Order: sequence, then C-alpha cells, then structure tokens
Amino acid sequence: QVQLVESGGALVQAGGSLRLSCAASGRTFSTYAMGWFRQAPGKEREFVAAISWGSTYYADSVKGRFTISRDNANTVYLQMNSLKPEDTAVYYCAAARLASDYNYYRMEGAYDYWGHGTQVTVSS
Repeated sequence: QVQLVESGGALVQAGGSLRLSCAASGRTFSTYAMGWFRQAPGKEREFVAAISWGSTYYADSVKGRFTISRDNANTVYLQMNSLKPEDTAVYYCAAARLASDYNYYRMEGAYDYWGHGTQVTVSS
C-alpha cells in the first residue's frame, strides 16, 4: 500500500502563490501516476492535475496557473500561481495505476490511494 501525506496548504491572498507537496511512501511509488484533486464545502470533489511518465494533465480551471511535478525523492508537487478565491478548497493527493490519457486520470475511480488533504484558503 502507498501512503500519501500532503503539506503546504495555507492562507494566501488572491494573486499569490503556494506550493503543495505530497510525500509518498513505498518502493513501488514509480509504478503509479499521481494526481491532485480538490473539494470545497458543498461542492463535488474535482480533478486538478495529474502526472505520469513525462506527461501532465490539468483541469481547464487551473491550466496556465498550476504546475504539477515530481522529483526523485518520492515527492509530488503542485505549484499554484495567480491564486483566486475560487481555488479555496481542501487539496488531496492521490495515486493511480499508470494509464495513457486525460480521460483516465480525471476520474476519481482511477486512484487507489489518497492522502488526508491540506487546506488552501485564498482571500481577496
């Protein structure tokens, strides 16, 4: 089983930036694609971004502002720039079996493991 722990959530003013981190455990980490989802109160959990073997995928709402990346230390990042109040949500890191396209990675059901979330609040 893969364990995921998110960090980096904070209160930030609109227009500011944050970088979220997701630390993944296990020697099988490289077997998985990684994704970020978010959920605001009263709203459905929504796909934000995902990364597989050199490919990245983004929701239209964050494309051009957010960047997902991963390093060789079992950590996945979500760099968030030009933050808007509507970005306020709990952000979750998740791990999915490797596949080939956006239609797969945007589905919650593709992900086998989830972190507990980190709160991002963007004020005006």
